Amino acid sequence: MKLGIVGLPNVGKSTLFNSLTKAGAESANYPFCTIDPNVGIVAVPDERLKLLGDMYQSKKVTPAVIEFVDIAGLVKGASKGEGLGNQFLSNIREVDAIVHVVRCFEDSNVVHVDGSVNPLRDIETINLELIFSDLEILERRMAKVGKGARMDKALAKEQSLLERVKAHLEEGKLARTFETEDEDEQSLLASYNFLTYKPVIFAANVGEDDLAEDGAGNEGVKSVREFAKESGSEVFVICAQIEQEIAELDDEEKAMFLEDLGLKESGLEKLIKASYRILGLQSFLTAGEDETRAWTIKIGTKAPQAAGKIHTDFERGFIKAEVVNYKDLLEQGSLAAAREKGLVGMEGKEYVVKDGDVILFRFNV
Repeated sequence: MKLGIVGLPNVGKSTLFNSLTKAGAESANYPFCTIDPNVGIVAVPDERLKLLGDMYQSKKVTPAVIEFVDIAGLVKGASKGEGLGNQFLSNIREVDAIVHVVRCFEDSNVVHVDGSVNPLRDIETINLELIFSDLEILERRMAKVGKGARMDKALAKEQSLLERVKAHLEEGKLARTFETEDEDEQSLLASYNFLTYKPVIFAANVGEDDLAEDGAGNEGVKSVREFAKESGSEVFVICAQIEQEIAELDDEEKAMFLEDLGLKESGLEKLIKASYRILGLQSFLTAGEDETRAWTIKIGTKAPQAAGKIHTDFERGFIKAEVVNYKDLLEQGSLAAAREKGLVGMEGKEYVVKDGDVILFRFNV
């Protein structure tokens, strides 16, 4: 999973990236200090892995990972090359979802690129740049399709779709809110890789005082939540500065620090949950003496395709999947004991994998 972190300059974007990845991306109080996109790989916290790893005394425990790309602060006119322009828009094209950091804190020491704090205006600025970039792609595709549309029914149908999507974008609407007429149109729309088609998670960046109550009293956060609800996006509240402090602590200190702040989980944990929800993802587990590991799959994935995540041979030669829920396995203390209690299922090709399944695949190639 690859998430791109975007936002206007000086909204706390690189500070958040640093805290998420401890990658030490330069964070300075002026626009465009992020010139190359910084990339950080983050392990997905998963208590199940540690417990299973301990039970099997695994030599190796491998969590699922998320790749974060910190993309330089966009400004008005980015799609026309302003600021650092299109090179950053192309970096966003490669991600599965966009994490849009929105400033919801007042601080006279941190300049705002537009002179004042206004979350909805900031969201609109970024959205318009993404829309302009999508229109460029769309117009290039229209020029290509237009040549053959008179002679080809499929191209004529695509041309009609492109014209309707163009009108939609020109009204300032996002590609993901466009209503397609059938599955063919849906597939075509997805294939264009429009920036405004990607799922969005808003990170409402607040001051420390607003963090404990999850931004409930912050007007900026309220407006972001309302906007997100209308556009089918996720929102989570963070204080990027606090996240950076948390990132320096070990697990025990981190738990105490969060408790002192009245928080149940860190911003990273909130973000990971939001990204799994919006992308429709879950994890299944494999466990043994050599390795205990989490594998990320789409909700609704069947057993052979889940096996293919491990190795293509597993999918090609799939016979059966031996499946047990991780809680049942931990309670019984071994796979053999779980089998005796009838808690292990032998599942075939139609089995839909569930979150927290521990699976042993049987295959023959």
